[in-house]
Amino acid sequence: MKKPAIAFVGALLLAATGCASAEDTADVLFLGGHVLDGTGGDAQSSDVAVTGDRISFVGDASTAGVQARDTVLAAGLVITPGFIDMHSHAELGTDHGRDAKAFLYQGITSVALGLDGGGSSEVAATLADWTANGIGVNGMLWVGHNSARREVMGMEDRAPSAEELDAMRTFVRKGMDEGAYGLSSGLFYLPGNYSETEEVIELNKVAAEYPGAIYDTHDRDLGAAYPSFGYLRSIEEGIRIGEEAGTKVIFSHFNAQGAANYGRAPEGAALIEAARARGIEVAGAHHSYTATQSNLRSYTVPSWVVAGGDTAMVRRFDDPDTLPIVDRQTREMLAIRGGADHILFADQRPELNGKTLQDLADEWSLTAPEASRRILREGNAAVMNLGLYDHENTRYLAQLDWMMTCTDGRDPGPTRPVTHPRAFGSFTKKIKDLVIDEELITLAHTVRSMTGLAADFLGWSERGYLREGYLADITVVDMTSVEDMATYENPHQYSRGTVHVMVNGTFALRDGEATDEMPGRALVRGGAALGQN
Repeated sequence: MKKPAIAFVGALLLAATGCASAEDTADVLFLGGHVLDGTGGDAQSSDVAVTGDRISFVGDASTAGVQARDTVLAAGLVITPGFIDMHSHAELGTDHGRDAKAFLYQGITSVALGLDGGGSSEVAATLADWTANGIGVNGMLWVGHNSARREVMGMEDRAPSAEELDAMRTFVRKGMDEGAYGLSSGLFYLPGNYSETEEVIELNKVAAEYPGAIYDTHDRDLGAAYPSFGYLRSIEEGIRIGEEAGTKVIFSHFNAQGAANYGRAPEGAALIEAARARGIEVAGAHHSYTATQSNLRSYTVPSWVVAGGDTAMVRRFDDPDTLPIVDRQTREMLAIRGGADHILFADQRPELNGKTLQDLADEWSLTAPEASRRILREGNAAVMNLGLYDHENTRYLAQLDWMMTCTDGRDPGPTRPVTHPRAFGSFTKKIKDLVIDEELITLAHTVRSMTGLAADFLGWSERGYLREGYLADITVVDMTSVEDMATYENPHQYSRGTVHVMVNGTFALRDGEATDEMPGRALVRGGAALGQN
């Protein structure tokens, strides 16, 4: 049965206690909008005032006598807390990514970074750079297991020695001391894939020493790993790592992968719900696209071939005894992912972009495994895997009350003319497809998945809700014009329908146009900005 997209409450909020009064003059007053406060409750017709970097009033401004220097008419628009991207690859430290416009046009005001196991231990330096040079959205960081392992052990396919494990513990502790939100792992990726579960538990125990720590996992096998670890077994592993270490757990871009796992999202979700029932704080995040983006090596070369690094990999390519095995296993890996015609390049090398692996194989008169190896000899390449996710799985997951929202997106950059459209459209697409077009979920439920649910999980006490005294991260949306414009063929298109975005009380987007302000803040664990208590 379809649910209404927006449930409006006719009565106005006639009074509100809070920061603003008739004697005060707010900086900005959003007048006459439909407020969804992030709790999942129905929309309320209300006004919202901002003073400095805080929400100073929510209610009927006329009745309360609230005035402002700047009045923004919001009649017919939806006012929500700023959206929180729980798994992002926004490049806030680069010239092309610092303004985060691709994210702002979706209504996103905060992004999580350092995930998939790739977070550096240099958390303080990164946060300081953001603070000194400015960022368009708020940013937070994880410290990465893969980064720790690579620094200590390189690409060795073995268990760490006691000394090496201690060195990795030191790596994680440094990041946590400097404000990281927890440990991230990318057990699908190398060198994380070489690790046993117990290694990750030991490192996550370091994170668990810090209140509120979160274990974020790109689990070992979403359904398309080679060799198979097992979709359900992989979820069980992620839960175990958090449970035994004593941290919260979030599954990155959670969804079953591959045609063999179409329709299996309920099975994975059931494991998470069972863990939640026994008191473990476990959640997930997802986006609404059916394609993934990662790298050619991870999709076409078995992990044993890469042990020891790229030089060792190329040596195995050249070994006549080893090559037939590599060739056969590459074919098997491609079959899991739908074939070479489902691997689309989105790389810095323009000669690859927009072509599939099969296109290149045909162009060069090579087999798909041969074409892959030819490219990898010159370095790894960014690719998308078309059709890896099942839309029905996504629809099911979107209805769960513990499922947050993410982009898993990276800024395009000047050298990436082809990129995944998720960086430009994930949040907007969820609203357009599942709320407006299909009426599968309510807007209130969707906004909660993007705001209050994430803030609660992160342990924030001053963001994620439209409440008096909270920091003014605010998104204003015109539901009649919401549309994700980015496509796989033409991804560099900003979303439509986001009218205004405030970050910490400053307009980053106004009247549908970026202001070029840099009001984002570097957020340490717990939600405080760098340098604040």
